[in-house]
Amino acid sequence: MSPLRGIAYKLLAICMFSIMAVLIKASADHVPVGEAVFFRSFFALPIIIGWLAWRGDLGTGLRTVRPMGHVWRGLIGVMGMGFNFAALGLLPLPEVTALGYAAPLLTVLFAALLLGERLRLFRLATVFLGLFGVVIVIWPRLSLDNLSDVALLGVVCVMTSAVFRALAQIHIRRLVATEETSAIVFYFSLSSTCLALLTLPFGWVWPAPHVVVMLIGAGLMGGIAQIFLTSSYRYAEASVVAPFDYAAILFSIVFGMLLFDEWPTVSVLIGSGIVVLAGLLVVWRERQLGLQRGKARPGLTPQG
Repeated sequence: MSPLRGIAYKLLAICMFSIMAVLIKASADHVPVGEAVFFRSFFALPIIIGWLAWRGDLGTGLRTVRPMGHVWRGLIGVMGMGFNFAALGLLPLPEVTALGYAAPLLTVLFAALLLGERLRLFRLATVFLGLFGVVIVIWPRLSLDNLSDVALLGVVCVMTSAVFRALAQIHIRRLVATEETSAIVFYFSLSSTCLALLTLPFGWVWPAPHVVVMLIGAGLMGGIAQIFLTSSYRYAEASVVAPFDYAAILFSIVFGMLLFDEWPTVSVLIGSGIVVLAGLLVVWRERQLGLQRGKARPGLTPQG
């Protein structure tokens, strides 16, 4: 274990995912969503395959006992990615990022409903606190003065994306019972590439060279970010690196201001703060419970 290295990898991953979002947003007016998903998925594949080969895990990454499980994970993940990419073209970057944090909150609820996980009062309270923060972010968009078809569609897209991303996390929890992490990462990129091709009849275009560069860059950034994200959990416990997920809000605010002249509103800042607080409370509580379980079973060592 090397916590500082794990944290550094997590921050690099979050930064690269943020750059990927910037590239997708910059190309949103030039290509349809399905085409953007294809580039993001296809050009991540060489990075992931090369990484697995370098680690000597290529055989593991290609081995699976639940092929249809990966197909379903790909379908759910592609829906989440597609709606998120659509939202990036309709709403400011900081707003999409802040609203996207509804996904881990919804994961807690879905885990209770679909996996039978116990939903304690503390966790339920933090979920509602986080959703209250989401409402604060959304509320100005729903006021009569600011209500527009574009804004409303953007909110619907990002919240739909959050639902699918939460369902994807539930499906991953089921997959890890039989599948290696490397296999899940590889087959998601493969399945999402194939599924994105199904949108080919719905208006793909031949993009300009600079747009192609941005789309390829988005795929490469996504692939590299996935590697750093996975590696971060090899060097530090999940409870240590999890709070750094929220660095994405800071990155999105900076990139939004510098590149798109999108300045966060007061409601976005307040709502984001509440969402971050709720997420950090969940992380803190889970860490406390983990320490208690460790004390109760002193003969067992935590698995990184």
